[in-house]
Amino acid sequence: MSVQSAIRRKTAPDIRARKNGEPIVMLTSYHAHTAALVDRHCDVILVGDSLGNVMHGFETTVPVTLDMMILQGHAVMRGSQHALVVVDMPFGSYEASKEQAFHSAVRILKETHCGAVKLEGGARMADTVAFLSERGIPVMGHIGLTPQSINTLGSFRAQGREEGSWGPIESDARAIAQAGAFSVVIEAVAEPLARKITEAIEIPTIGIGASAACDGQVLVLEDMLGLSPRTPKFVRRYGDLGPVIAAAIEGYARDVRSRAFPGPEHVYGMKAKS
Repeated sequence: MSVQSAIRRKTAPDIRARKNGEPIVMLTSYHAHTAALVDRHCDVILVGDSLGNVMHGFETTVPVTLDMMILQGHAVMRGSQHALVVVDMPFGSYEASKEQAFHSAVRILKETHCGAVKLEGGARMADTVAFLSERGIPVMGHIGLTPQSINTLGSFRAQGREEGSWGPIESDARAIAQAGAFSVVIEAVAEPLARKITEAIEIPTIGIGASAACDGQVLVLEDMLGLSPRTPKFVRRYGDLGPVIAAAIEGYARDVRSRAFPGPEHVYGMKAKS
């Protein structure tokens, strides 16, 4: 009897070991079918709370709930086989206390079967990152521009433009690394700062609008495919699927209205009654 080898997913330690090695490829996904496509090429799939923007039309990620993240995380796990799946912890699910963060993260891991969680915040979240890591929960950090803090930041503006403002962001990176995170996303910071952080800390940095100086890159899938109505300036579009999808829908609607849409006689070889 032949024994089929189990497919091995990448793990948080696998990604941690990529520091200063082959660049880490990461994209978002929220559905089983897109996860299957992304899985062929990516090391990490992020089930981002950006689903609030691209799936639900929210202006920010703040309204996203833990249940929403778990539902889509489960879908992505069903659609993928190889990549490490990381699920964002949404606003309000971890900030109140280390214990709240632990219970939310446990729900995510148990109900989705994903391999890690991601949370936003630097030095202020270091104790929480350590608390989770010490209890067997792999954590990816997120510093620089943190979209869940939009009501405090006021706008989605780049961080660390002036060298004099680098200190707090550098401190955030060091704190998250020392707390036990296996990697950290750096969002919307200037290239010199991203490079300095990448060289200074011992865990991989994954940039989004933070230059090629990082150990890897992540983009929102819908942004890079041209499906988002508003795309950040730093995003390179690798496709423009919006017009293609719109044209297909227009063609379908035209066929239905003109009665040119295939009927059962076409599909099943049935002849229409005279």
